[in-house]
Amino acid sequence: LTLSYAGFLMVAGVLLLTAVWVYLLQYVPDDWNQRMLYENPNRQLLAYTFAPAAGTVLAILLVFGLVGGWFLAGRMLAPLTRITEATRTAAHGSLSHRIRLPGRKDEFRELADAFDTMLARLEAHVAEQKRFAANASHELRTPLAVSRTLLEVARADPDHDTGEIIDRLHAVNSRAIDLTEA
Repeated sequence: LTLSYAGFLMVAGVLLLTAVWVYLLQYVPDDWNQRMLYENPNRQLLAYTFAPAAGTVLAILLVFGLVGGWFLAGRMLAPLTRITEATRTAAHGSLSHRIRLPGRKDEFRELADAFDTMLARLEAHVAEQKRFAANASHELRTPLAVSRTLLEVARADPDHDTGEIIDRLHAVNSRAIDLTEA
């Protein structure tokens, strides 16, 4: 980015120097020693002739600078816009979006690649957490279903031995506790 702006300023400087060279040197005679006494232009004539040309060149440079700067800034910051959009997409919960910034390997590309890597790792981590939660839910459902069945059997048959049911409920409960501690 710095080299691009420096190159742009160099072009503007070359244009300015060219304008000065063309408009001022036409008043310096080629055979300066011989003609110096007869046709030396005064400052008023030089300023009167150069001021409109310098104003025109400065206006052209201003337009060139504004248009060129706008174009250059837009072109240079376009990757940053893509990175910002990807950040907003990820902030809304879509971790599958990737930037995949094409082009040369510069600072923006390195940032986009690092962001893509981070999103991939974050997406994998979230998927792993979802799988873990689903597996844990499934594993806990089984002991709870067994406990419910034992309680329903005990309620349906009041003459059944409660000691055996309590022992089985204790075993199922211990298994559920072991699952939660794993």
